[in-house]
Amino acid sequence: MLKINWDKWGIAASVACAIHCAVMPLFISSLPLFGVNLVNNKGFEFFMIGLATVLGVLALRHGFKLHHHRYVPMLLFIAGIGFLIAKELVGNHPLWMIIAAVLLIVSAHFLNYRLCRQANHCHTGDCKH
Repeated sequence: MLKINWDKWGIAASVACAIHCAVMPLFISSLPLFGVNLVNNKGFEFFMIGLATVLGVLALRHGFKLHHHRYVPMLLFIAGIGFLIAKELVGNHPLWMIIAAVLLIVSAHFLNYRLCRQANHCHTGDCKH
């Protein structure tokens, strides 16, 4: 049976988001040549935030319900998503908000991953420890 590690997917999505935010300014001048307008495209940005939220909630819910039963990873994650949303609402995309969001979200997934591995009990057959 295929077992999905949602924390690894969440970390990958967070890193992809960070790369998107860091690299996008490099391509600002060339995107219109290709007919692509992802810069200042609120729809695309909120889609990416939504994708990160869905992956994060799936990963953290799994860890919470089946392994460690701790709220700290979800609180870190919610704070990180809050910074991403605030970054979009502020408008000038402050770099510190992006950094804070990525650090909080990756920390939430990493902590969730560690707590899942440290749990000394299993409730279902999908536990790997």
